[in-house]
This record gives sequence, C-alpha cells and structure tokens, in this order.
Amino acid sequence: MADDVILEVNNLKTYFNTDDGIVKAVDGVSFDLRKGETLGMVGESGSGKSVTNLSLMQLIPSPPGKIISGTALLNGEDILKKNEKQMREIRGNRISMIFQDPMTSLNPFLKISTQLEETITLHKKAGKKEAREKAVEMLDMVGIPDPQRKVDNYPHQFSGGMRQRVMIAMALSCDPEILLADEPSTALDVTIQAQILELIKNLGRRLGTAVVLITHDLGVVAGNSDRIVVMYAGRLVEKGNSSDVFENPLHPYTQGLIKSVPRLDQPGKNRLYSIPGVPPNLINLPECCPFYPRCGQAREICKTAYPPLVSIDNRDVCCVLYGEASHDQP
Repeated sequence: MADDVILEVNNLKTYFNTDDGIVKAVDGVSFDLRKGETLGMVGESGSGKSVTNLSLMQLIPSPPGKIISGTALLNGEDILKKNEKQMREIRGNRISMIFQDPMTSLNPFLKISTQLEETITLHKKAGKKEAREKAVEMLDMVGIPDPQRKVDNYPHQFSGGMRQRVMIAMALSCDPEILLADEPSTALDVTIQAQILELIKNLGRRLGTAVVLITHDLGVVAGNSDRIVVMYAGRLVEKGNSSDVFENPLHPYTQGLIKSVPRLDQPGKNRLYSIPGVPPNLINLPECCPFYPRCGQAREICKTAYPPLVSIDNRDVCCVLYGEASHDQP
C-alpha cells in the first residue's frame, strides 16, 4: 500500500440471495482512496455504488445480503474481518457516512443536540458539557445560523438543506479519516445542492478527511472530485483522474454518461442524448460484458467473455477495445 493510500479495496463481492436467484450487487470491485482526496463514484441506479460503501461499513442487511469475498484495508487493517463490536468503534469514528435522504436520516423524536452529543460522547469519551460545546461548534462549522439555540431544535424545525448540514456535522464530529457521502444532494433543490457539495469539499480539505462522493450525476463530480470510479452492473468499468475521464472517456458506458449531461454550449434544439436500452437484471448475470446489449461498439467477444481490467493512459478500463482482444475483428 502506498504511503498516501488510506483505504485499499480489493475484489469486493457482495451478493443477495433472493427467491428468484442470486443478485450480484457488487461483483469484484477494487479501488483505493488517498488521504485528503475526493473520489467520485458514479453510475446509474443499481450499479452497486451504495452497496459497495455499505459493505465497507458492514451495514449490509443479512439475510439476504452477504459479503462473499474481498478485503478493505484501512491503514493496513482489513475492516471486513472486524466483528460487530470492533465495527462500532470504527463507524462514526474512523469512517462516517452521510446517507441518501436527509429527511429520514435523523430521529424525529430526539433533539439535534441529543443526536449529535451521543456520537461525540460514544467515540470521544467526552463529558456532557464538552460534547455540547463540540456539537455547537460543528453546527457553526457547517453554516447553521444561531447554533447555540438551534442545537436544541427537533429535525422537523429544519429545512431539507439544514438537515443535510446537520448530517454532515454529525458525520464529521469525531474527525473521521474517511467520509462516505451517499448522494448527499439528491433530495435538495439545485441551489442548496451546490452549497452542500461546496461545504463537503471545503470541510474535507480543512479537516484532511478523504471523501467518497457517490452519485449518478456526472455534473456533481465534475468540479468536486479528484478521481472518478465508474460502475456498471456491480463492477468497475473505468477509473482515473477526473480531468482525464471528462476530457477523454475511454469506456463506451462512460462516454454515454458524459454525452447524457446537458450542455449550455450546445444549441437548445439538439435532442438530449440517452444511452439506449436499460441496465441489466443482476440476477444470474452471464459471464460476458453486461453493457454489450446497449453498446454501439460491441464485438462478438463481448457476448462470450468478461473483459479484463487494463491500464492505459494513467487509467484503468474494463473493455476489449483497449486490451489484447481489441485486435479481434468485430
């Protein structure tokens, strides 16, 4: 593991047993996270982004879900081998998560102060006075006005944007090494989205926290990520520096995602592009490229074998167009 790598995930597989068959929600995902960086994780709904990060926190409901294999080395320690007691020490303390929906993430029956102080008291062994001071400090840091008074409000007294700020404050209250932000701006209007994303980016830099920003919107990660991981059907299809991926996407799926983003520099009469077809059913997927039915560059080999992950132009891409198989005739 390199000196600046704080988290290294290798061959992570998380499956769900259902009445209809095995859902391979995450099927051999590998990536690393460096200190202080923001890693964007993008893909359509059902691509495995959230399940990947819930697996790292060991929050997969079991049954039906199960982590089949893989390692996740946090500063050299495999957190997937930790028991529940050990994971409670890690969650919120070393790795924190902002969940998708700010409207339902907070307990509606408890004051904000109670929910913030509980986290600080549990992980930092702080007294009640110290925990309250830290809670007020965190609310002030994330831009909640009049935090001394607002800390004793209930969640319903906050707007959606303010609740998301509270969730960020809670996630960062114990100075975690890693923040997993699962679609942190999905339920918010565009103006508040921009504020929340800017807040996460600035706090990450200020506190030195590494951030995994999970989203289906490439526009969100464009200016907020150092590197990008693109996922499709439970697998990684491309990863690299954000600027490289946006300027020269390699995988046909990444190309399709970028073409689907509305452009202000194009005539308004142009029809918005959408990737043809629909994502595959993840139950009992065949051992071939899952994107080939939707791919305009598919070859015969795509229907018979899953392409290997190859390195090219400082990027990793999973496509026969860039491997040895690219010399085969279509």
